[in-house]
Amino acid sequence: MDFLKDPTRTLFFAGKGGVGKTSIACAAAVALADVGRRVLLVSTDPASNLDEVLGVSLATAPTAVPSVPGLFAMNIDPEAAAREYRDRVVGPYRGLLPEAALASMEEQFSGACTVEIAAFDKFSELLGDPEATRDFDHVLFDTAPTGHTLRLLKLPSAWTGFIATNTTGTSCLGPLEGLSSQRALYEASIRTLSDPTATTIVLVSRPDASALAEADRSWRELSEEAGAGYHLVVNGLFEATERDDPLARALEERGSQALRGMPDGLAALPRTDIPLLSFAPMGVDGLRALAAAGAGLHVSVPPSPNGGARPAEMPLGGLVDEIARAGHGVVMTMGKGGVGKTTIAAAIAGELASRGHRVHLTTTDPAAHVEAAVGDGIEGLRVSRIDPATEIRRYTEEVLATAGLGLDPQGLALLEEDLRSPCTEEIAVFRAFAQVVAGGEHGFVVVDTAPTGHTLLLLDAAEAYHREVSRTMSDMPEYVRQLLPRLRDADFTRVLLVTLPEATPVHEAARLQEDLLRADITPFAWVINQSFASSGSSDPVLIQRGAREALFIDEVRDRYAERCALIPWMPKSPVGSQGLRSLVHGGWPASPAL
Repeated sequence: MDFLKDPTRTLFFAGKGGVGKTSIACAAAVALADVGRRVLLVSTDPASNLDEVLGVSLATAPTAVPSVPGLFAMNIDPEAAAREYRDRVVGPYRGLLPEAALASMEEQFSGACTVEIAAFDKFSELLGDPEATRDFDHVLFDTAPTGHTLRLLKLPSAWTGFIATNTTGTSCLGPLEGLSSQRALYEASIRTLSDPTATTIVLVSRPDASALAEADRSWRELSEEAGAGYHLVVNGLFEATERDDPLARALEERGSQALRGMPDGLAALPRTDIPLLSFAPMGVDGLRALAAAGAGLHVSVPPSPNGGARPAEMPLGGLVDEIARAGHGVVMTMGKGGVGKTTIAAAIAGELASRGHRVHLTTTDPAAHVEAAVGDGIEGLRVSRIDPATEIRRYTEEVLATAGLGLDPQGLALLEEDLRSPCTEEIAVFRAFAQVVAGGEHGFVVVDTAPTGHTLLLLDAAEAYHREVSRTMSDMPEYVRQLLPRLRDADFTRVLLVTLPEATPVHEAARLQEDLLRADITPFAWVINQSFASSGSSDPVLIQRGAREALFIDEVRDRYAERCALIPWMPKSPVGSQGLRSLVHGGWPASPAL
């Protein structure tokens, strides 16, 4: 991997979900440690899977990876960071203030704002405080999928600006002393992000048009905030060995076409291509093989397991049949980034609309492309997205018109200051999400959610947002009050867990299912997407990948799913009305011309 030839001290790995950020970040960390560097690998993803990829149990402090001398890894746990933050802020007042006052402070620090700022503080410490990482030669950040990462990397500027311009001394987190003490740290973080000799942002993508478009958008947005150096990694580039296999040739051509159509700015970046491997790079040996492949070296391929996938119990169309019988309600696709949530959501929405239902397709993912998935449009289908900037404006106007009504100038200034906090975005997006869910009373609403970690934070924050909205608005909207009951009503909300037939996405979806069940939300079905086992390919790489899928397909059916659909990998990209129908009805009507 070319970016390791003369690496900067700090490296960020960013990109669309499912492109292999964690694998590339782990392989880079192992490669640096193998040449004698001391390396700290940090995940900022609330749904981190570093533990599974590295094969070691991690914590919120650096943990040695036993089989790789010099390599340490850790996860930033937002909830643990929030507990530490509350203790740090409230602790000095224990024994000095009455219990009622302490309880009020703890209540104020129980919301999503605290979770965000606490996790951000930990990130800023590792990025901006040299003492925090002085034992390491390199610090590598495996980030959450694009939308969450863009917000994280913009927060140093956002909070620094908020602290600098705040005139009231307060914020949604209470007195600003706790934040002002961090100002120097935030400013140091900005300097690190703006120094190309200190920081490289590695944009990871697949050879796929939507993933490359997302990498281009990320690069353009990040370059406005961070003057770091940039490097593009195209992961999973496939070259067919069986020239008479139409599926293998279609996969090769799709990748080549995507690279030919890459935006000029992205194409001008330094680039590393990594071939599609016949196995998932799990464990240290697999990661070393991935690093070798990225360097153009020979890769030793582990033997394939015997066996294959059983036929699907139900096509995607069978799930739609059950959903359609209700006549209205909410459908939510959830899972790890890059598993095809957006495409599955669009396919279900399009099929429901084609059956004459009133359907609204929307997304909570800042990086999703629902409009591109729908393509040429489908009659009866309304498509939208929850746009943070729009929701902030609406929320601010409504709060000022309600809670701000009748305030004196000082009180109004205090409220306006509060609304300029970066935390306002989270509240506004939550409110919009609740309003979208309410639309399921009058038709079908299909929600393409953000990748797992961000979605869990949104759902976990529901009760905290009830308190926050109550504090800033005189009357809580009924759609906010009814959000949790609606999500918990299995006859109203149907959650589909979308996965690929691979270890990490399956196990992340299983953990998500556990979290949902604890919140009294029962998933309706699982969808296993892009299976090579059922594709019929004769290419040896694709056959080996398909053989390795059987274990995970059986695991889903036998351990997790009440209902399950299996969708084969499609030779043509399933976009537009015809492509989406191919997912629902089991394939294209004819093989594509090549």
